[in-house]
Amino acid sequence: MTSIDGGCLCGAVRYRASAPPKVSLVCHCRWCRRAAAAPAMPWLTFDRADFALTSGEMAVLRSSPPVRRGFCGACGTPLTYEHAERPGEIDVTTVSLDEPEAFPPAYHVQLGDALGWVKFGDGLPAYRGWKSEG
Repeated sequence: MTSIDGGCLCGAVRYRASAPPKVSLVCHCRWCRRAAAAPAMPWLTFDRADFALTSGEMAVLRSSPPVRRGFCGACGTPLTYEHAERPGEIDVTTVSLDEPEAFPPAYHVQLGDALGWVKFGDGLPAYRGWKSEG
């Protein structure tokens, strides 16, 4: 497999994943919406050991005690999400990939928080909370 590369809008921060993502989803929770200033946020989950910055450094916001969100301090592009309960994983914003079409989402989560005026007609499974909750 070739590497999976991505980065921010201005090019100051670049990253690479050396293995395919474990999960590809679209989150509709209010925290992701606010962080992205968008109606939903697509994410890929990688093993932390397979992810590395290749140039630049991310700024980090601790949006809640267990959550760290990485972004470009120059242009503001949201890039990563890390949760203390999953220390071996890192979530990466799908659309920050150089080739985001390579990993389409498999499902939607947190539809309990979704905006009423946003309707996805992609036919993917959708969960009111997390997939593991049903």
